[in-house]
Amino acid sequence: MPGVKRIIPCLDIKGGQVVKNVKFHLSPRVVGDPAALAAEYDRQGADEIVFLDINASYEGRSATLEVLRRAAEQVSAPVTVGGGVSAVEHVRACLAAGADKVSVNTAAVRRPDFINEVAAEFGPGVLVVAIDCKRRPEGGWEVYLHGGRTPTGLDAVAWAQEAERRGAGELLVTSMDADGTREGYDIPLHQALADAVTIPVIASGGAGSVDDILEVLTVGRADAALAASIFHSGEQTVGGVKAFLRERGVQVRS
Repeated sequence: MPGVKRIIPCLDIKGGQVVKNVKFHLSPRVVGDPAALAAEYDRQGADEIVFLDINASYEGRSATLEVLRRAAEQVSAPVTVGGGVSAVEHVRACLAAGADKVSVNTAAVRRPDFINEVAAEFGPGVLVVAIDCKRRPEGGWEVYLHGGRTPTGLDAVAWAQEAERRGAGELLVTSMDADGTREGYDIPLHQALADAVTIPVIASGGAGSVDDILEVLTVGRADAALAASIFHSGEQTVGGVKAFLRERGVQVRS
C-alpha cells in the first residue's frame, strides 16, 4: 500500500535474550524472552518484527536460528532476522527457520556482490540492507560494521544508493549517535536518504516518544519507524502509536 507507514518493534538478541542498547553499547539490562516479546508485539499489531543478533558478525557466526524458530511459530507478522548473514546458504537457513526477510550489513559491505547474489536467488523482497552509521565532523555519515565497532570510510548515502542498484529491496538505517538515547531520530540523515533512493527506508535509532515517530515518518520521510525502548518499557504499545499517527493524518495499517 503506497504511502502507508509501518511500525516495527526491534529485538536485539544476545545470548538468547533481548537486551537494551545505547549508542551500540550494551547496558547490563536484559529485557526478556524473544519469543514472548515477539508474540506480545504481534498481538499489539506490529507490521513487522525485526530480530538482530547483535554479536553474530563480530563473532564470525550467523544469527541464532533457534530463537528465530521459537518466535516465528508464535507470530503472524512478517519477521526479519539479521546478524552475521554472509552467504546464500545462511539466507536460505533463515528463511527455512521462519524469517520472511533477511537483513545483511557487514557481509554486504565487505563483498557487495553478495547483495546481487541474494537478490538474484530470492528476490529483492527478501533482502534488507542494514546501514549503521555515525555523523562525520566534516558532514555526512560514515558506515560502521561489526555492530558499530569498525569504521569503513564509506559514505552512508552513497552506500545506500549502491545497495539499491545492486538489488536491495529496502534499507534499515540506524543512527549510531541516536541509538538508544530516546532523544529522537536523526532527521537530516533520513531526509538525505529519502532524496537519494527510491526503495523503502526503515528509520532506526532514537525513538523516545510518539512525537519522534511522527516526525521521522513525516519530516524525515521514512517509510517505516523501528523502535525498541519505548515498546520494551511498556510506556507505548504498537496500537497506541498507530492510533496517535492516524489522528494526525498519517496512514498506517490497521
